[in-house]
Amino acid sequence: MADTELTSENNGLRMGILTGVVLIAYTGIAALAGFLDKIEAGTLDIVILIAGIVMAIMRLKRYRRNRLSYFQGFSTGIITAIVASVMLGAFFWLLGGISKAAITAIEARDLFGADLGVLISGLGIILLGTMTGVITSLVAMQYFKSPDHMPVASLD
Repeated sequence: MADTELTSENNGLRMGILTGVVLIAYTGIAALAGFLDKIEAGTLDIVILIAGIVMAIMRLKRYRRNRLSYFQGFSTGIITAIVASVMLGAFFWLLGGISKAAITAIEARDLFGADLGVLISGLGIILLGTMTGVITSLVAMQYFKSPDHMPVASLD
């Protein structure tokens, strides 16, 4: 079924789900292969998230025939990041329930004198992904804003 109109919300939701599926597949493969505890595994998660956000903004700009307001692109990037991060956090909770061995290697230990469990780690994934999405959307919209965008006049 084709969209009658592509909005920031439905584009962000659709691209967020797609990005979340890719993140879940990658994290599942990393857990099965045993390299989930390496710092590079988390870095690739961030790269995948950034790519999903940029693709979501590009898709909306292409649909709008190169006329994308700053807020439309910014909001679609943030929605994409939130949806994908929540999906990855939920998968992390599920993974923690299924396999304690996969999670034990990556849990933060002795931070503030206590072990941080799967719940807090999943919430951290959501927070990190959302904040990465906000920053990425801000930076990406400097590049993807409409060519006729007029900056605010100076008060000098």
